Amino acid sequence: MRVKLDGISVKYGKYKAIEDVSFEVGPGEVVSIIGPNGSGKSTIIKSIAQIIQLASGKIYIDGRDLSAIGLPEIAKMIGYVPQNFHYLFFSNVMETVLLGRKPHIKWNVSQKDLDIVQKALENMGITSMAGKFMDELSGGEKQKVYIARTLAQEPQLYLLDEPTSNLDLKHQIEVLEITKKLTKDQGASMIVALHDLNLAMKYSDKVAMMQKGRLFAFGKPEDVLTVQNINHVYGVEAVIVESGYGRYIVPIRAK
Repeated sequence: MRVKLDGISVKYGKYKAIEDVSFEVGPGEVVSIIGPNGSGKSTIIKSIAQIIQLASGKIYIDGRDLSAIGLPEIAKMIGYVPQNFHYLFFSNVMETVLLGRKPHIKWNVSQKDLDIVQKALENMGITSMAGKFMDELSGGEKQKVYIARTLAQEPQLYLLDEPTSNLDLKHQIEVLEITKKLTKDQGASMIVALHDLNLAMKYSDKVAMMQKGRLFAFGKPEDVLTVQNINHVYGVEAVIVESGYGRYIVPIRAK
């Protein structure tokens, strides 16, 4: 799937949350949106998910204007994982993940739907939790359940808004490795808002760096995540360390 943001802007009253943002995501690509708090990362994700209305600009999915696509089709096409979740206290993990199949179910839940849900549970390593109620889980466990629900949806575009925020280091790596592999294997696209610059460096094909609602830089991680850009956008002095395992950002001090 190809996604194109063409000069999109969002306003909350007179306040411009994002202004004139343009970039593209190709099939099989993972694009990370980074930037300080309040720079517009979540607003971009929510505008693509059709949660927030654009003030101007267009979003295109495979050349089609997203605003002209019906909600039932969008529900099949786009999988959205928000920062904060609302869940039914008396639903268990299996039922919650099965909700991801809702756009595809016409009458009854089929064996195919159940197989897809089972695979999503396995991918996220939460099969043993299938019978647990949601209010019995930790924040990180809930996060993995909602990511599994999105995997069960089998979307063509994954929108993940800080999906690693409640996860420990091991599970952060697992989630990003799994979602990146699925994106590649399915020829889907993924746009993910991240705070951790090293995760963005490691798991992104491209990076969109935001500053005060505007796109400051866009391109390959090594071209965007430079010491100069980090200094300018974050106000942090940093060094880039090269190793046999890749490039890493080491913050030194705040300006």
